[in-house]
Amino acid sequence: MEGYGADQLACQDWANTKAAYRFMNNDRISEQDILSGHFQATGQRFCATDGPILVLQDTTTFSYERECPELIGYAGSAITSAQRRGRQKPSSQCGILMHSSLAVTTQGLPLRLAAIKFWSRKEFKDTASRRSKVNFTRIPIEQKESFRWIENLRQSTTRLGEPDRCVQVGDRESDIFELFDAACEPGTHFLVRTCTNRLSGDGRHTVADEMSEVRVKGLHRIEFRDAKGSPHQALLEIRYRRLTVWPPLAKQRYYPALELTVIHATERGEPVGRKRVEWKLLTDLPVNSRVEAIEKIDWYAMRWKIETFHKSLKSGCKAEESQLRTASRLTNLIAIFCVLAWRVFWLTEINRSAPESLPEVALTATEVTLPDQLVKDSARAVQAPPLSRSLIKLAQLGDYLARVNDPPPGNKVIWRGMHRLVDIQIGYRLGRENSG
Repeated sequence: MEGYGADQLACQDWANTKAAYRFMNNDRISEQDILSGHFQATGQRFCATDGPILVLQDTTTFSYERECPELIGYAGSAITSAQRRGRQKPSSQCGILMHSSLAVTTQGLPLRLAAIKFWSRKEFKDTASRRSKVNFTRIPIEQKESFRWIENLRQSTTRLGEPDRCVQVGDRESDIFELFDAACEPGTHFLVRTCTNRLSGDGRHTVADEMSEVRVKGLHRIEFRDAKGSPHQALLEIRYRRLTVWPPLAKQRYYPALELTVIHATERGEPVGRKRVEWKLLTDLPVNSRVEAIEKIDWYAMRWKIETFHKSLKSGCKAEESQLRTASRLTNLIAIFCVLAWRVFWLTEINRSAPESLPEVALTATEVTLPDQLVKDSARAVQAPPLSRSLIKLAQLGDYLARVNDPPPGNKVIWRGMHRLVDIQIGYRLGRENSG
């Protein structure tokens, strides 16, 4: 028996809980089977759009505490959910890693997931301590965990069907030369934040050497929030140049040099109380003007959206509070949560990008009518366009205040509103059945 907790609360009773456990434990069902319909819908939404689509890649860790951690595997040295809640009781830490690819438009509207990969480790290998003993550049990429970046690139490109429209976006962990070479095969594109100073030009000097000679070609002011949520502004100096970039020396027999664009965006001056903004981006796409450079910087800035999606899985779905005991059961559960988290995220973003749409584009008839009957019109809702009005009322069920100067509702209040609406719908349906 798996144990009590969030799983049984979600299933309402023991019979439904047992049925859910049997489904999660079915050897004939995998996370790819569960998400197959979701992936198919991603391709359909992709075909219905025009222009470039950003495929955001990132990895997150789900940590658990178990008496038999070997049934799940080891994820790393992340803090467990119980430790975050302040519990001091020592326990065995285990977990699952998930690498996902989220397709979004260049305006920031998430289409759906395009690829996903789960795994865990039999033991945690301290890469930092092994670095002095092992030359990682000589290990084939297929034997490394970082191969997941290439796997997701290939899967998402195949599912979406038009490689030339896809731009794979990743953080510094994706700064892998094999990934750049893999993108050339299907003719897709990439935009990554680089952390490696590679050889450039004729191979006798580095990218940093060449970029130090490039003058500032434009300025760009950005607004952002730090890790604590505090708003900031920064004025960026933009430099860019098309360069020949070489693979590491140990890999030059296997991979050719590539013609890539390097973009450096560095904050002017020294900020007070925070780190200086400094982005070094690498892409196969051409950049011939300040406008095109700013476009690529804005595309990379979209990467935070996949982190928001992962946060919804943990804070909204509470994926780390599940009592399931094995890796296969947990990955099946998280796959289901991915669909739920995506819908909440999509509702939040479509409210900001297309608030004038009809409510039926995003909500069912019941999800429109019940909040409309239960929630009084606020000043903000009265002034809002149709879809935004319905989502504001839904968010008010989740304690959104809907004051005139409040920002649009975020993922948290949308999530709480949807959760409360499910209970209201059950009561509404029972009331109609009992009243005949």
